[in-house]
Amino acid sequence: MTRLTASIAASGFACFALLYTPQAVMPQIAAAYGLGPGSASLALSAATFALAVVVVPIAMLSERVGRRPVIVVSVLVAALLGLLLPFAPNYEVFLVLRVLQGVAAAGVPAASMAYLADELDKGKLGAAMGAMIAGNSLGGMSGRLVTGMTSDWLGWRGSVLLAGVFGLVAALVVVFFLPRAQSRPKRAPSGMKAALRDPVLLSMYVVAVLLVGTFISFYNVAGFQLSGPAWLETLVFLFYGFGSTAAAFAGRLADRYGRGRVLLLCIGVLAVGALASLLWVPLGLAIVTAGFFASHTTASGWVAARAPAHARGQASGLYLAGFYVGSSIGGTSGATAYEEWGWGGLVLVLLGWLALAAMLAQNSRARVARESTGEMLVLPRRGRSSTPSPMPTETDRVSAGTSTTTAKGSGPPS
Repeated sequence: MTRLTASIAASGFACFALLYTPQAVMPQIAAAYGLGPGSASLALSAATFALAVVVVPIAMLSERVGRRPVIVVSVLVAALLGLLLPFAPNYEVFLVLRVLQGVAAAGVPAASMAYLADELDKGKLGAAMGAMIAGNSLGGMSGRLVTGMTSDWLGWRGSVLLAGVFGLVAALVVVFFLPRAQSRPKRAPSGMKAALRDPVLLSMYVVAVLLVGTFISFYNVAGFQLSGPAWLETLVFLFYGFGSTAAAFAGRLADRYGRGRVLLLCIGVLAVGALASLLWVPLGLAIVTAGFFASHTTASGWVAARAPAHARGQASGLYLAGFYVGSSIGGTSGATAYEEWGWGGLVLVLLGWLALAAMLAQNSRARVARESTGEMLVLPRRGRSSTPSPMPTETDRVSAGTSTTTAKGSGPPS
C-alpha cells in the first residue's frame, strides 16, 4: 500500500469515526430527549444530509485549490466540532452542531476518490478504493465502539467526548502524513455535464442511494431490536471488520472480473443478509455489513474509473451526494418503517430497494458489454463518412469498468 493510499484510508477512518459516533448511543439520546426511533435518527441524518448537500460544491472546490488542502481542513474542523457536541444544552443545538460537522466532514469523501484517480493507474484503482473503503469502515466501527462500550460508565455525553478526542488524534495523523499531489486536477467547464450525461454514472448515483439507505436503516434500529446492556449491544459494530475485509477483497475482484459482475454479486449478498436477519438479527447484520462495503467499493470504483479525467471531481461528488442522501433520508425512512411495521416490515422495504439497485447494476453491465463489443455505434454526423471502430481501445474498456487483459491459456482474465 502506498503512502497516498494509506493516508487517504486514514482520512476516511477519522471522518467516519466522527460522523457515525451518535449511532451507537441513539437509544440513550432518544431516552434523554424523549424521542422515538425516527426522531432520534436525526442525530445521524442531520450530519449526513448536510454532507450530501455540500459534497458536490466541495468536490468542485478541490479541483481549484487542490485535493490535499480540502482533506486536511475537513478532518480538523470536523474533529473540533466533535469535541463541542457533548456540551450541547438541548437537542436542537446538538442537531445544529451535527449539521456543521457534516458540512466540515464533506471534504474527505469529496476529494478522496478523485485524489486516488488523479494519482494512480486505473489498473490499481480498484485495490486503492478497497483500502479507502476499508479505512472508512474501520473508522465507523471504532467510533461506534468507543461510544457504545463506554456509555454505561461515562454516559452518552462522556462517550461522545471521548470519541471526539479519538477523532482528533486520527485527524492529526492525516495532517502530518498525507502526501502532496504529484499532478494538478484537470479542470474543464464541461465537467459537470459529462458527469451527468453518462447513463452508467447516473445509475451508480442511484445505486449509492439505495445501498447506503439499506445499510444505515439496519444499524439505525439495531439498538432498538436487540436487548441487553449498551456495551453488549455495541459489539455488533465489530461486524465492520467483515466490511473492511470484504471491501479490500471486492476491489481486487472488480479489477480482475469486471465491476458489473462483482456489483451484482455484492447486492445479492446484501439481500441474503436481510433475509438472514429474520432468523437472527446479529447474523443478518454481519452479512449485510460485508455485502454493503463490498458493493460500495465496487460502485465507487466504477464511478472513478469511468468518469472522464476532467469530470472526476464532479462524478465523485455526485456519487457521494447520492450516498449521503441515502444515509440521511433512506436511514430515517427505514427507521420509520420499523416504527410502523416492525423488523419484518423493514426487511421487506429494504429488499425492494435492493431489487431496484440490482436492476440498475444489470442495465449498466449490459450497456458496458454492448460498448465493449462495438454494438453501440454512433451514426456519423452529416457531412462525414467515417465509421466508428467496432472495437474499443484499452482506455475505453478501462473507463467502462471492464477487464482490459486478454486471458491466456485456461486461466481467468486479470
